[in-house]
Amino acid sequence: TNAAATRAKGTQSKAHIASPPPRWRALRAGDVAVLCPPSIYRIHSSLQSQNMMSRIVFLSLLLGHTASFLPKAAHARLPSSSPPVRDNDAVRMSFDDDYYGPPGLSSLSVSELKRLLAERGVDFRDCLEKRDLIERLENSDARPSVPVDMPLSLTQEETRMIDTFKRVSPSVAYITTIVQPRAFALQGTEVPSGAGSGFLWDHQGHIVTNFHVIAEGQRGVPKRVMVKLEGMPEALPAVVVGYEAEKDIAVLRIPNQFLPEPIDVGTSNDLQVGQKAFAIGNPFGLDYTLTTGVVSALGREVQGYAGRPIKGCIQTDASINPGNSGGPLLDSRGRLIGVNTAIFSPNGGMGGNIGIGFAIPVDVVRRVVNQIIRFGKVVRPSLGINVVEDRILRSIEAQARRRLEGVLVAETIPGSPAAAAGLRPSTFRGDGTLVLGDLITNINGQPVRQVEDLLSAVEERNEGEMVVLRVLRECEPDRAEMLRVQLVPRDSLQNNTPSKGRGNQSNVVNGGRSWQ
Repeated sequence: TNAAATRAKGTQSKAHIASPPPRWRALRAGDVAVLCPPSIYRIHSSLQSQNMMSRIVFLSLLLGHTASFLPKAAHARLPSSSPPVRDNDAVRMSFDDDYYGPPGLSSLSVSELKRLLAERGVDFRDCLEKRDLIERLENSDARPSVPVDMPLSLTQEETRMIDTFKRVSPSVAYITTIVQPRAFALQGTEVPSGAGSGFLWDHQGHIVTNFHVIAEGQRGVPKRVMVKLEGMPEALPAVVVGYEAEKDIAVLRIPNQFLPEPIDVGTSNDLQVGQKAFAIGNPFGLDYTLTTGVVSALGREVQGYAGRPIKGCIQTDASINPGNSGGPLLDSRGRLIGVNTAIFSPNGGMGGNIGIGFAIPVDVVRRVVNQIIRFGKVVRPSLGINVVEDRILRSIEAQARRRLEGVLVAETIPGSPAAAAGLRPSTFRGDGTLVLGDLITNINGQPVRQVEDLLSAVEERNEGEMVVLRVLRECEPDRAEMLRVQLVPRDSLQNNTPSKGRGNQSNVVNGGRSWQ
């Protein structure tokens, strides 16, 4: 609505507006408003955007009001709630707003853009940069959900689960590795050496699985990997496109003829403990097995195949057993939220599932897989810092009793660009008092509200490129500074020990770090 425009025209007549359904609510920012049902209205309080205009842009897109709302928002500069910045004299940069599209969309974070695309059912797995997400959103339409005919003998929840399995299971793969027999074997036949699960990533025939599913111990990748999808008369030989042992992810490729629809990709940064989770895989060779559970915990650290921990993993009680590795972990709508990778077994790894399984979050999977497909390996520029995960930062917020919107620096790597630029980590004094380090709120003019925003912004750039960070010293709003940092290859920092400051790290930070 635009009451100011109506008054400017001198119109005396009142516009007739149909009465909304009971309990609908209106969100307003100046002369702009959006009407929404209670379920949508409740979302706005959980959004990271701090000004009401950004929230209205988000909710309008979620409700499918693109045509009526975005043209107005695209020409209006969104109000900013950020405090004035004390720029360093050495830092004078201007950013092109057109680089990331209309201000109405560029004001949203990467996480919010991905959430909008996921809610609309729009595929964004191949989007490497924020501009790709904005372009995909601008060219999309809201997709209404299609009701499913329910047999009287089934509940709505059961019908939804059955529909999800029927839709997703054709894209789940049964993977086996083939090795040559020993040199003095009497027969020259090939024998299977291992088996696991995977899933179809795209229409080009790329299959995603765990690296440990196809690895042959110290011998590396086997010469032959076979992949079988549901309905195939026999398994097909697959080409190993590439892998990232540190994240335990591998990408295969099979001929792209007569393939089913790829799996839908969701997001993992907005997962909640308690929401439903489904796993489909081939435990103990029992193909296309569905197990159900919930997201039991977030931010777990799991020992990876390459010996380095995989941080930020999803814990679930959906039954995951040997053979499930590499298979998809799904939300209640059948969207990928993780790749099943490990279970906790107290019997030396010989037993089955006891209700504690782990999955690599899909936000990590998407970044790694896209780079493997595009470059054949993972190209990872780095700032040289470890940061506190979002869930840990929310806990620190509660203790500090103030809002901390951004990414908190936990550690700096000695000799890294971040250390040279003067980024300061969080530390603990001898009495256990937490001293907050720098809070990163902006990178190259784009807001950073979650770890995913910073990761995406860094990984879409090249090694050697200079970025500008806006940081709040000790998380104080009136101590904002701009720092220039040059990105370097992450591999060049692997052997350096993180700097934790003068004090000792507390478990408030331990287990909640992500490498940037």
